[in-house]
Amino acid sequence: MLSRLTRSQAVAVCAAPVVALLATAAFAPLPFSLTQPGLTANVLGENKGTPVIRISGVPTRTTSGQLRMTTIEATNPDTRVTLGEVIDAWFAEDEAVMPRDSVYPSGKTTKEIEQHNTEQMKESQDAATEAALNYLDLSEKDVKVTLNLADVGGPSAGLLFTLGIIDKLDGDGSGGDLTGGRTIAGTGTIDADGKVGVVGGVALKTQAARRDGATVFLVPKAECGDAKSELPKGLRLIPVTTLNSAVNSLVALEKGKGSVPSC
Repeated sequence: MLSRLTRSQAVAVCAAPVVALLATAAFAPLPFSLTQPGLTANVLGENKGTPVIRISGVPTRTTSGQLRMTTIEATNPDTRVTLGEVIDAWFAEDEAVMPRDSVYPSGKTTKEIEQHNTEQMKESQDAATEAALNYLDLSEKDVKVTLNLADVGGPSAGLLFTLGIIDKLDGDGSGGDLTGGRTIAGTGTIDADGKVGVVGGVALKTQAARRDGATVFLVPKAECGDAKSELPKGLRLIPVTTLNSAVNSLVALEKGKGSVPSC
């Protein structure tokens, strides 16, 4: 026969398993990655002493300003992320919590993920070169483009690589720079036809861009909402959907004529 519990005893009995569950959750690994603003790199400049963009077979031009590709940094795929760390990151302005599967391919080892990211970067660079030469109506038979950016993987620098190639070969098409002498950053994948695709982590990338001096940020139009959510002061967003729209927006901004879209 069970004895009757007092109210305080009943609360204690019920609370015990809840406390135990929370304690377990606090230290158990969770399927998340913690991310923060990463490095940016000027594709018109050098990386570790080597030009990011090297072109041979045709004359190139001297550029001013910067075109900075942006990245995020994430915890390693095998890092144990706990509930406490998730809560801390949730309230931090310069950190974000993302499902691990949205950052890294699921079911792969760290080495396989690194190889996957390297392959994606190579495919992105090839597409960027093809898109730029198609835009300029140049043949790959006559123009050789080599892109070099160490320690960065994934496809999200495609748009900036393409714009960098165009700026080095043709500028704004009438003797000026695409940048207008500004520091312009951005993100977005690109295919050979010049279509710009969405990426991820744009709110963190805008912070990285502003930290490194950018005043303009090119963002895939579909990600305007995310980009505006934590937009740093002094950074102007320009939405893009295609290479043509990106170039036209930069030329309009440079010359102070025409319409420059905004998010």
